[in-house]
Amino acid sequence: MTAAPFNDWIKAVQAQVEDALDAFLPPAASVPGKLHEAMRYTALGGGKRVRPLLVHASGALFGADARAVARAAAAVEMIHVYSLVHDDMPCMDDDELRRGKPTVHVAYDEATALLVGDALQAQAFQVLAEADTVPPARQVAMLRLLAQAAGSGGMCGGQAIDLDSVGLALEREELERMHRLKTGPLLRASVLLGALCGKDLEPRELDALDAYAKAVGLAFQVVDDVLDATADSATLGKTAGKDAADNKPTYVSILGLESSRALAEQLRREAHEALAPFGEQALRLRELADLIVRRKA
Repeated sequence: MTAAPFNDWIKAVQAQVEDALDAFLPPAASVPGKLHEAMRYTALGGGKRVRPLLVHASGALFGADARAVARAAAAVEMIHVYSLVHDDMPCMDDDELRRGKPTVHVAYDEATALLVGDALQAQAFQVLAEADTVPPARQVAMLRLLAQAAGSGGMCGGQAIDLDSVGLALEREELERMHRLKTGPLLRASVLLGALCGKDLEPRELDALDAYAKAVGLAFQVVDDVLDATADSATLGKTAGKDAADNKPTYVSILGLESSRALAEQLRREAHEALAPFGEQALRLRELADLIVRRKA
């Protein structure tokens, strides 16, 4: 059977993710209404949904149960959105624009933004813990994977290093270490959670997916740095040029623009090579690697 065109598949998955988030988030009318309204404001109706797309693509590769995939994709996106809400706050990156609309602390207030992030993180684990179509032992492994990706050994640790690195002249290896924590673990979790919705992974399968996730995770950040230096705020849906204005070390500031673009392309090829054991069945994951590197926002 011929696969649907990639853009049609993306739109279909994004619609499924929107429906799942709508279903798994508390209703805005339920108490506390302001908090629930703000959670829905930031989580619904925006974003590229790259992480849920990875969950769905990996799930399809391993014949995963659709209900489990929907929960895993929603959980990963809730963790991602919570991190954006907190990153945008005045105590961190102090940004006023996200996904083309005012950030939560601007649209509501700082206290609400803090609670939105806290509540979305908790909601993510509740949603994944209720995936009753996955065997219990594998479900625990999935919960552990998401917790490790989000914590001090992953996303939060990377953000801490990022904040401590403002104004410093990092070496490329130090910058890469930061992003392997900040961006990489949640993208890796997305790939592995989708697969684990389908089966217990063999060592060779895990190694291949790890290599793929490592390449796309780093490529994602390299391209982010390129776009921050070259695109405008309207295109990005967030404030452009902010890394340079805040004196943050980036791949562009260390390598230069063209070398950064070349690195992203090299990482795209590495992602493709990692998927070779899966053959044509990994088409969507390959297409997502292309999307991550060649996106314009």
